[in-house]
Order: sequence, then structure tokens, then C-alpha cells
Amino acid sequence: MEFKKGHKIKVKGSDEFLTVIGKLGEGGQGIVYRVKYNGCEYALKWFFQQSLKNPQAFLKNLCQNIADGAPARSFLWPILVTEQTEGSFGYLMALRPPEYKSFTDILNAKVRIVKHSARVNAALMIVESFLSLHRQGKSYQDLNDGNFFINPENGDVLICDNDNVAPYGVNLGIAGKCRYMAPEVVMGEKPGMQSDYFSLAVILFLLLFLSHPLEGEKVVKSVCLTDEHEKKHYGSNPVFIFDPKDNSNKPVRGVHNNAIDLWPLYPQFIQEAFIRSFTDGIKSNEKRVSDSEWLRLFIRLRDEIITCGCGCENFASSAKAGDSDELHCLSCGAKMVRPLRLNVQRYSVALYPGNRIYACHTVESSMDFRTETGRVVRSKNHPNLWGIRNLSETSWQAEMPDGSKKVVAPNAVLPIFKNIKVSFGNVSDAKIV
Repeated sequence: MEFKKGHKIKVKGSDEFLTVIGKLGEGGQGIVYRVKYNGCEYALKWFFQQSLKNPQAFLKNLCQNIADGAPARSFLWPILVTEQTEGSFGYLMALRPPEYKSFTDILNAKVRIVKHSARVNAALMIVESFLSLHRQGKSYQDLNDGNFFINPENGDVLICDNDNVAPYGVNLGIAGKCRYMAPEVVMGEKPGMQSDYFSLAVILFLLLFLSHPLEGEKVVKSVCLTDEHEKKHYGSNPVFIFDPKDNSNKPVRGVHNNAIDLWPLYPQFIQEAFIRSFTDGIKSNEKRVSDSEWLRLFIRLRDEIITCGCGCENFASSAKAGDSDELHCLSCGAKMVRPLRLNVQRYSVALYPGNRIYACHTVESSMDFRTETGRVVRSKNHPNLWGIRNLSETSWQAEMPDGSKKVVAPNAVLPIFKNIKVSFGNVSDAKIV
């Protein structure tokens, strides 16, 4: 049954009530309502009684997740659960703001993410979220495109349907989607952190290439994807569409145009990570790319973004660029000089006006990709002169190409020249090359 406007639902272990305002949507597990609670509006997910194989275990796990709290701010985490009524129950979560669009709509081209920076930021947020989840000893279990909402302007991400999160080794009987499951889960094994790594790689591939990594010529020939075909293509015999040693499932022009056109635009290190994920990582879950490695790779990819005068974003070392010092804008075709780089720790930042340096670059062993510590600026009087403005709270020490020393105080600018060595404190091996 569906609840009508004005229907009141009791909060578990309390004398308080939620009041139904209206219906927001419906899925396989239940109905989502807009409700009012303590003067504010929220979303309530109400489960279909028949959708849960073990309701009591599911409810116990849900209550534990509420007690543990959200692993990261991107999760629309359960806030409270209701008393059981009409043979079922539900849980409360924050409403999704309207500027966040369904990942499904992005994949179906109803919504576009135009900028590389927004797409890469979305990848960073998704990876960071699952890194935080895994640090709690939990896996998602039902990862798919319906879980994500993305702000297409800046790539900010919200993750919903977090009632499926459970500790490693615990199976709540949630049936996921074959297209997103790791092969061993398709074949009947329990989900865990390693299977999350595979599902995460699928989501990231879809985000960058708007195509599924295992859906090429072999899948097209299946015409009708029966249960038997799904088990074969995603479980017993999956083949990566860009497998360098097996072209039996290569993308088909006219069907998989996004994959064919977008794959060459990304730097080789991104291509290699996906190749490993969907070749060796299919055969051995220990060879999959971990969430922490994905985080470093996408920080590195963000470091590659440079903006043409026309406003189009390009990658400074895309797979098409070759060894030439010349790049051509993907949009207007204008020539772009390959910028100098700041090599620091494990990263290489393209020093192009507007590019930023973060704590993950200048603080030893940091994974903080949000805190800005420097920015590449252009001289107002001499536009051809570029420098790095120190936006941190500490002074930098620089050794200039002629051997002279320079102190770069907070808010001061270090001019960009080849062979300058920079010390950011504990990080003392940085060099402009």
C-alpha cells in the first residue's frame, strides 16, 4: 500500500512522528516519500515487505549504520528508522538538492558534464567516499548508477541507498545488478572490499567514457540479454572492451561511439589502470586497483588539466599528445604550449595559469586534495610571466637556477622557471622541470 498525504508514521523508540507530504519515487526495494519531521523536510525510504529476505537482520544492520555515522559527507546516510507498521518499516535521510542530477540521466545523455575538471572532481569524491567506507570495515554490496547524484557544474557527488552497506562478509540478501557486480559475486560469492573495488572501477569507467567496460561486440551479438547471457558476459567470461590481448569484445562503431572517441583523450596512466582493473583484475581480485590508488591517479589526472583561451579544458599529456612540445585544443584547435611542471612527491602538476597546488602535493604523505596551498597566476603587467602564489600559512624555500636562494612568504609569488628547486617544509624534493 502507499501512504497518502498527511499520513503519520511513528519514529522507532520515540513519541515523535513523521508526516507524509508526497511521493518522490519508487524502486525495486520500496517507495521514497517526502516527509516533514521536527519542522524540516526529509526523504523517507519505505521498504516493500517482500523485498527483504531477512528483515530483522537488515533492520539491525541499518540501526548499527546509523549509530556508526556517515563515513563521508557525500553519503545521504540514514538518520533514524520508523516503527514497524503495515508489515514493514522505513528510514529517514536528507533530501537531495535539485542541482544534483541522477548519474543515470548523465549516462543517458539527458544531462551533460561539460568540463573535465567537474568529471574528475566527481571521480575524486566517489573514490574518497568509498575509501572512507572501507576504512570502517564495510562494503556497499549494491553499487550501481542509481546510487549517485552529481552536480554537473562542479562534480560534487551525493550517494544514496546506503541501507545496503554492511560489514565485510555479511550478506543481507540484497540482489545487485550484474552490470556492476564483480565476476565472483555474479557467480554466487559473497561481496566484500575486493568486489567493491571492481564495482568502483565500473562506475569510474562509466563516468569517464559513458560506456560500460564489458559491453562490446560480444554483448551486441547476444541481442537479448537473458540471465544466461548476463552470467556469461559479467560473470564466467567477461572481456574488457579495450583488452590489449583479446579483441573479441571490442567496441563497435555506431553502438559504442563514446568509448571509441573518449578513450584516446585520456593519459596513458589512466588507460593502464583500467586495463589492469578489467584484465588481471577480472582473473584475480588481489590485482584490482584499490580505492587509495584510484585517489592518487585522479589527483594526478586533475594535475593534467589546462584551459585554452577559448575556455575548453584539455589534458597536458593526453594519449594523443605524443612527445611534441605542442598541444592542440580539442575544441578550437588552437596551439597550446606544453607547460612546465612541478614534480613533487609522486605527482607532476602542469604549471598553467589557474592551476592549483593542494596539500596532497605540499604536505608529506597527505591525501588532502581539497585544501589549496598554491595557485598558478599570470603577471598583470607581463602576461607571459607566470608564477606560483603561496596560499599556505608557511614560507617556502626556493633555489633558483643560478643557485641563489629565495624565501616565498605566504601570499608571495614564486616565478616559474625551469630547474627551480622548492622546499615546502617536510616536502623538500620538489622541482620545476
